[in-house]
Amino acid sequence: MKYRCSATPSFRKALRKLSPSQKRSAKAAFAIFRSDPFDPRLGTHKIHRLSAKLGRTIYAVKVEADLRALFYLDGDHVVSIDVGSHRLYRE
Repeated sequence: MKYRCSATPSFRKALRKLSPSQKRSAKAAFAIFRSDPFDPRLGTHKIHRLSAKLGRTIYAVKVEADLRALFYLDGDHVVSIDVGSHRLYRE
């Protein structure tokens, strides 16, 4: 399946706050993500608590050890909503 990707303003803001090394890791991960957000190298998984809270299925991908990016699907449209440490799961 071919996906269309976009990012929320809050995602872009969080991305700008990352360290230079985290930005490099994010760039590498998003190169894979744009092709297939469910590529096994990304370790994509559902975040049940946030999904229940937001009323839609929220997924996370592993960017590096303690850096995750959150997104949801709307048909073939992938919307990135946040990036940061595991604290994202509790927000």
